[in-house]
Amino acid sequence: MSPRLRFVLRRLALTIPVLFVMSVFIFLIIRLVPGDPVRTMLGFRATPANVAQVRAQLHLDDPLWTQYRDWITGVLHGQFGQDFISKAPLGELLAQRIPVTLELTLLSMLLAVAVGVPLGVRAAVGGRWARRLTEGFVVFGISVPDFWLGIMLVLFFSGTMMWLPPSGFISFAEDPGGNLHYMILPVLTLAVAEAAYIVRTTRGSMLGVMGRPFIVYLRAKGTRERSIVYRHALRNAAAPIATVIGIQFGVLLGGAIVVETLFALPGVGRLIVTGINQRNYPVVQAGLLVVATFFILISLITDVVVGFIDPRVSDRGQS
Repeated sequence: MSPRLRFVLRRLALTIPVLFVMSVFIFLIIRLVPGDPVRTMLGFRATPANVAQVRAQLHLDDPLWTQYRDWITGVLHGQFGQDFISKAPLGELLAQRIPVTLELTLLSMLLAVAVGVPLGVRAAVGGRWARRLTEGFVVFGISVPDFWLGIMLVLFFSGTMMWLPPSGFISFAEDPGGNLHYMILPVLTLAVAEAAYIVRTTRGSMLGVMGRPFIVYLRAKGTRERSIVYRHALRNAAAPIATVIGIQFGVLLGGAIVVETLFALPGVGRLIVTGINQRNYPVVQAGLLVVATFFILISLITDVVVGFIDPRVSDRGQS
């Protein structure tokens, strides 16, 4: 068995206990939120008898370990349970919501990479003004909260200029142009901070590579500067850049919760927020488990990609 294959299998094996611990944490953390889901559901009809009856129907009076066993067994069989409020199967709700969240995060990351990598390279090899402008962008992108930036974009592009809709969503399959029209502001809101992190990492990685002896040799050899930067230096600086892209992709999933709520996007993040407000345990558990699973899988893919980009990483993983 090759070292790289062993590296991949080892990472796959490590995801199993991580997913188990994450499922336990998700199951317990929602139960620490103040409020009784049954009383929230019943409202003014929440008499002691009604509360006891509904709690028994929903098995909320069972011991916690029994509730967790039943829930995780259903998840392993592809059954996430039912929404307490609408009684809809959570598998169907998630199937409708996951594509929206994935579209938002994928478009945001594509924009962040398209902006962040070239700006980071320019900051490393450009002049003083290029460095100052990119440093200003990094400070702005990292320090400004997503929700504040989203509000400012809505006020300018929707309230003042009236170019873009402030909220809403149209499926890409239904109307591709309309879908992108509604996604511009949410994607910009998420992409700015991620682009700033990518710029900072790309600049630092490129500066470390540009001072190496093989760059001096290529220049002495007469190789074109553009070829040195993009063909040789950027390739050797790719491992840290790929790592931060993978990490920030996972962070995007968390940021999507705020942005989906702000722009009224029917994604998993908004479903989680609604479930928390309603103390809807199955909805929150299923939504958080999906987000956590995506985060862990993205981290796994990142490790594998970095291991193929830089074989020394996988070699260290075997030692």
